[in-house]
Amino acid sequence: MEHSLQLFIILPLLGFIVSLFFSNKNENAIAATVILTVGIQFFGLLFFIFSWVGNGCPILDIKHFTFYKEGNIEIFIDLFFDKITAVFAAVGFLITFLVAIFSRFYLHRDSGYKRFFSTLLLFFFAYSIVIFSGNFETLFIGWEFLGIGSFILIIFYGDRYLPVKNGLKTISIYRLSDVCLMLALWMSHHLWHENITFIQLKDVFLVASHIEEHNYYALFIVVMIIIAASIKSAQFPFSSWLPRAMEGPTTSSAIFYGSLSAHIGVFLLLRTYAYWESILIAKIVIITVGSVSALVATLIASVQSTVKTQIAYSSISQIGIMFVELAMGWHTLVLFHFAGNAFLRTYQLLVSPSVLGYLVHEQFFSYKPKKYDSNISFINKISNSIYVLSLKEWNLDTFQFKFMWSPFKWIGRKLNFLSNKMVLYSLIVIYSIGIYLFLNQDILPKKLDQFLHILFAFIGMLLILKSFSKRTDAIVVWFMLIASQFYILLAISFLNDKYEYMEILIYVSGLLIAACIGFFSLYKLKMIENKIDLNDFYGYNHDHPKYGFWFLISCLAFAGLPFTPTFIGVDLMFSHIDKNEYLLLAIIVISLLFVEISVLRIYARLFLGPNKKQNHQIAYRSS
Repeated sequence: MEHSLQLFIILPLLGFIVSLFFSNKNENAIAATVILTVGIQFFGLLFFIFSWVGNGCPILDIKHFTFYKEGNIEIFIDLFFDKITAVFAAVGFLITFLVAIFSRFYLHRDSGYKRFFSTLLLFFFAYSIVIFSGNFETLFIGWEFLGIGSFILIIFYGDRYLPVKNGLKTISIYRLSDVCLMLALWMSHHLWHENITFIQLKDVFLVASHIEEHNYYALFIVVMIIIAASIKSAQFPFSSWLPRAMEGPTTSSAIFYGSLSAHIGVFLLLRTYAYWESILIAKIVIITVGSVSALVATLIASVQSTVKTQIAYSSISQIGIMFVELAMGWHTLVLFHFAGNAFLRTYQLLVSPSVLGYLVHEQFFSYKPKKYDSNISFINKISNSIYVLSLKEWNLDTFQFKFMWSPFKWIGRKLNFLSNKMVLYSLIVIYSIGIYLFLNQDILPKKLDQFLHILFAFIGMLLILKSFSKRTDAIVVWFMLIASQFYILLAISFLNDKYEYMEILIYVSGLLIAACIGFFSLYKLKMIENKIDLNDFYGYNHDHPKYGFWFLISCLAFAGLPFTPTFIGVDLMFSHIDKNEYLLLAIIVISLLFVEISVLRIYARLFLGPNKKQNHQIAYRSS
């Protein structure tokens, strides 16, 4: 029975590939492919669940495919099925099936018809991987694809300013979630010395002895998981990205941010509960995060003027309550709560345009202004203060920008010396010396060897931060990002005297292909348009969609997303950082966080936003 689990991963992928071959005008074929794919998946799941229940509901686990194996390092796909998987899969597949049918008519004659349905299948594929994952690596693949799908759907109307701006905001905060989950994987590799599976986490004695021996390191893993889950489920203080993400079509808002994607954080905590259930501080943190999120989100939802924002914060509030239920151990209640909230938010978002029309009509004919009360008591002052604070969404956007992104932008702006040609030539010379020293590490004193990998990683990080803030020629920024990755690769190479050159080859192969495709796209664009600086949004995707598509692919591949060898290479590189290398870890984490944001920033500024040419319609920033 467990061997049939792979069909739930393969079918959405096949449907996604098939959907790419239809033209945008062939709406019936596109919609039929998606509805048929999701329908077969849903009814096949029902048959599977009935058979599974008939066999006594055994926990199923199968090691499916190994990407790489060398010594203690093994990266493989593992599929898993239990009651949590059954509920999340049944609810997710049914909602996707219904939304696909609804979208067939809702998006009729939309210019992005094919793009929407292809992205919907990509999301469905990612969701299936996450739900059926049996280890952290498999889950992380789906986790990354969910982020890609989210970004594509938020910028669905890419000729407008706000969808692009909010798409960058969302993918930036998603990247922080990715890095936290990556750190949890990295530490678990060092502590378990293997790719730990979720079925192994159900071994109470194994987990208890592990936590007792590595108390602080185990706590680090749990904290990273909690942060990743909180970000993905838009819990406080990361709540503001969810309403911003609803810039895409209403149907994408319904399936992504109202029902399924927003609950992935709950799924992550459920799946890893066996690991942190004995850690009291973890339960206290989760209950606190959930309680504060429920309270704050309820206050914000009650005063918002837009229906999507109201629904988004209402969903955040319910997910916060799920966090509390989960920490209390009431998992059956969490599953029922998830199903009810997912169906409710999907329905609310799908009917929201109609409801909004009725409310506007009612307000036009029946509006009565509230009478002014001159008696302002202390309680009223407190109430009014909370009202204004909630109206501003508790300034969560400002908080994130000021304390998370602004300091790094400030640092990047202070690194103007890196733009000097002599400095850039010097960096090439320093890298050449580094390559020579790497190939002759026997002649290096140990202290110098330890210093060098910190130095090269630091140079790579500075190049990335400069790229993050630089607004001149996009090709120069692209080359700085390429150089940064090679510096980081050299830094990690110095950590291991017995380095496997195959690991370097895997990482470099994906990096070089992405770098070349990206450079070719930018070079061709510059030959045609001449102006490709990063001072504004130019909307070149309207005139050059092919270059936009290939540059987006190169950006995603460059950032190490799952469809390139770079994804495996990043995991292998990370495995060589020792758990006591705190400084190096901090530098690498900052580099991984900002490299994806930097490359997608280039894509957004060149290919998205209002087109600057006078012969195109312009969508103003307020639209």
